[in-house]
Amino acid sequence: MSKKPNFKFQMPAMTSVDKTVLLTLIGKIQRKKVVVIGDVMLDVYIKGSVARISPEAPIPVVEINENDKKMPGGAANVAANITALGGQATIIGSMGNDNAGKELIRELKSRKVDTTGLLALSDRPTTEKTRVIANTQQVVRIDREVKSALNDKQQDLVIQKALKALKGADGVIFEDYNKGLLTPKVIGKVIAYAKKHKIIITVDPKFHNFFEFKGVTVMKPNMKEVTEALGTEAVGQSFETIGFKVMKRLNCHAVVLTRSEHGMTIFEKNQQPRTIPTVAREVYDVSGAGDTVIATLTLALTAGATLLQAASLANYAAGIEVEKLGVATVSAEELGQRLIEELNK
Repeated sequence: MSKKPNFKFQMPAMTSVDKTVLLTLIGKIQRKKVVVIGDVMLDVYIKGSVARISPEAPIPVVEINENDKKMPGGAANVAANITALGGQATIIGSMGNDNAGKELIRELKSRKVDTTGLLALSDRPTTEKTRVIANTQQVVRIDREVKSALNDKQQDLVIQKALKALKGADGVIFEDYNKGLLTPKVIGKVIAYAKKHKIIITVDPKFHNFFEFKGVTVMKPNMKEVTEALGTEAVGQSFETIGFKVMKRLNCHAVVLTRSEHGMTIFEKNQQPRTIPTVAREVYDVSGAGDTVIATLTLALTAGATLLQAASLANYAAGIEVEKLGVATVSAEELGQRLIEELNK
């Protein structure tokens, strides 16, 4: 792991209380240890320009004008966001015993993510998402993946790696993309261990395993995920009703419902829902914004922040991330600078 960062911001003379607290939080999250368990993938970006239509079919011809860009995706991007913000991240997941898997490990190590929890498998490839971008516009995405669940032996190996990594951890993030790693067995064992050792548990879910995450600290679905999971129960219901319904069924401490341009709404027991409006200055690309939110939110909670403080900090981080092209991370320095700019307005 990297050495403790030399992280310090000059506090403005005149600040508002809330943003000052958020700025202080950035220092408190440094070196917090978070385990990320979920579906890892390699994101590949092929960039070029379009000047003509193909004579073979009514499609654009993309002429490549720069080298391919490869980055950690899925749960791997969440781990990269943790280290970018100054935390320590261990990634638990499976990949193929292939070149894409080797590239993923290289990319993660370059971002100071602990990769000892990655399991290389011979019976499935590394999940790879290739995006072709022409003149800043995504033309097509090509997915290489196997989405079937890991077998029992592989699940046991994942559990062993997860429980080992959780020793001394401050938080654990479940990052589910329905690619087969997070089965009910894996989820149950990891949650039981984390709860026993009083580790913060946050979840970024998809619909297949949605109601397996019982008793966690925070569930962070978006509107699409939560309505798919609830099915007919969500028909005709307000988002407030939906949020409390999810919290009750999961018996979790809180739900943070992300609502795109409407910001995010916090649900906690015995409290009215509270909505935090989006703070993005310019939305360029929303890819990876959820990864940034769950990483920042979890780190803040491990540092002792209230849920409102943690969600507010995550909201600012997401506002920075969507201003970047593709799946990206947000650094502690970027987040601190944005808060200082807001304080000085």
